[in-house]
Amino acid sequence: MPRSSLITGISGQDGSYLTELLFSKGYEVHGLVQYGRRELCDPRVKLHYADLTDSSALLPILERAQPDEVYHLGAQSHVRLSFDLPVHTVDVTGLGTLRMLEAVRQYQRISGRLVKFYQASSSEMFGKVAETPQNEQTPFHPRSPYACAKLFAHWQTINYREAYGMFACSGILFNHESPRRGINFVTRKITLAAARIKLGLQDKLSLGNLDAVRDWGFAGDYVEAMWRMLQHDTPDDYVVATGQTHTVREFLDEVFSHLDLDWREHVEIDPNLFRPAEVDILCGDASKARRVLGWQPKVGFQELARMMVDADLHATPDELSLLEAPRVGDWG
Repeated sequence: MPRSSLITGISGQDGSYLTELLFSKGYEVHGLVQYGRRELCDPRVKLHYADLTDSSALLPILERAQPDEVYHLGAQSHVRLSFDLPVHTVDVTGLGTLRMLEAVRQYQRISGRLVKFYQASSSEMFGKVAETPQNEQTPFHPRSPYACAKLFAHWQTINYREAYGMFACSGILFNHESPRRGINFVTRKITLAAARIKLGLQDKLSLGNLDAVRDWGFAGDYVEAMWRMLQHDTPDDYVVATGQTHTVREFLDEVFSHLDLDWREHVEIDPNLFRPAEVDILCGDASKARRVLGWQPKVGFQELARMMVDADLHATPDELSLLEAPRVGDWG
């Protein structure tokens, strides 16, 4: 029988790439989605409709899916929005993880099956960084409701591993992007706007802090690290990153110059798009993942930026007209 997997948040960027990877390895893939949300879902996925705020729905889904591996990607993942919706963010991103862990624990007890659990932790947990680059031992200092919720989820995952002997891993993923990135995130907001400007569909782009420094990788590479964590003999936590940093300004340079445009003629700074508490620099040290898991990123910064803007440029004019870049800015 093929191995079975359950992915929460399967309708998002990471869920779609992970689905492709698991199908390529012969898995049966189940997905947990909110009602009506199937944006990037492969039609081969067996969907289960539920919400991470509803603990009563999770155990029955596990009993139907009978997963060998659970990839918990579901969250309210928009950092800037978390300042406006802090309670909702904590309920979904923080408590939602605890509900999922407890459901897996109960399912293992009832079924007698071993279930390997992956938690999508975030570099945002480092926040006001104590050192650069950041590794698995770097102290956390979260600077947003989202980051605080992720930190709660991260420590609950460790607690369930230590208290109950669960095979539970956390991937501390740094920023990872792709043409499938949501249009509310700053990289996709930039590539989409640049394509629309090139095609004459808009003229201006509003952004916040252009000096924020991030470690950007390709989502397709990062989901392989998730999978490798659950194939290892022992559960552990891993930073997943490229180790290279660039500013938002540099991302603008790469994208607009690829289209023979000057971003300075089109970008406007909007103070409302700055975070109440900024995270100035995130840079990951993924040497543990390289050494233990044999993982390394394949797609570089320039290739990633060009891949994203080319995908938006070659979307149909009707699609680009519908996908108007929103005003909300974020670092994902």
